[in-house]
Amino acid sequence: MTNSITDISGIKVGHASDFIGVTGCTVILCEHGAVAGVDQRGGGPGTREIALLNPVNHVEKVHAILLAGGSAFGLDAAAGVMRFLEEKEIGYQTGVARIPIVPAAILFDLNIGDPKVRPTAEMGYLACSNATDQDPDQGSIGAGTGATVGKILGMKHATKSGIGTASIHIGGGVKVGAIVAVNAIGDVFDPESGKLVAGVRSRKSSSDTGSTEPQFSDTLQIMRSLIGKSLLSLAEKANTVIGVVATNAKFDKAYTTKLAQMAQNGVVRSIRPANTMHDGDTLFALSTGKRKANINIVGAFAAQAVQQSILNAILNAKSLGGVPGISEFRTSENQ
Repeated sequence: MTNSITDISGIKVGHASDFIGVTGCTVILCEHGAVAGVDQRGGGPGTREIALLNPVNHVEKVHAILLAGGSAFGLDAAAGVMRFLEEKEIGYQTGVARIPIVPAAILFDLNIGDPKVRPTAEMGYLACSNATDQDPDQGSIGAGTGATVGKILGMKHATKSGIGTASIHIGGGVKVGAIVAVNAIGDVFDPESGKLVAGVRSRKSSSDTGSTEPQFSDTLQIMRSLIGKSLLSLAEKANTVIGVVATNAKFDKAYTTKLAQMAQNGVVRSIRPANTMHDGDTLFALSTGKRKANINIVGAFAAQAVQQSILNAILNAKSLGGVPGISEFRTSENQ
């Protein structure tokens, strides 16, 4: 196992990035088709083909999921994913054409790099061309290229984030994996230890405290203050956590939707606050296999895979657009 979502048979992941504009997209390919569901909890989503995933609607399988930066502009990248799949004659058969089913979700990264640079159809096509079933790159790449966390005091105090992935072998041959682009207004915690891993970089440097670790302020405490209330209206508009969970268990659309719902528990355990009115927090779920499994068990471990993916996004992030990742911040504080 690669400890990534590509441990699920039939799943490939590809990235495309613009490191000058500081944005990008990630495609999760399931070319043989996968039953899909979605759970959307944030109050400011930017999505495509979401209604189709409702269990009462007709089309059952999707052929790719797109995660992109660029805010609503980034949805353009889905056209490139469709073109790639159509060229390979992959899609829902209508009798006159095969139509690739490509749901998508975007995050807001226009506050870093060049806001005029957004993921395009060409970038979506490139992400498909780069797709592999091997261990995908993590950190400041693909949909995580422009991702940041800890923005309540503005970008000068934000910490670089990215995209992360993880997988869990539950047992009996059943696996679940996740990939998450982490672009939160608030802080990221390790749910196992309770440690604050990344967030608002404190004005007080670690050299003042004698610590070699980066110092962070508590976003929830800032929100309680007068300055927090005045800044919140601006900071809230620049967020969203998006991702995909996948399993080789066999679920119908209703259970796959439940899988997405249970996986969201990994977001709320790891990120404070989550699911605000100006987040677009959205998780897709994919069922690719034929193994029988209990949805309660798979869903519980899906949340665990999401937690680990969020941590991996932080740990692998590198500085971009003047925003340091935690590894660079630690280095700069020691100088």
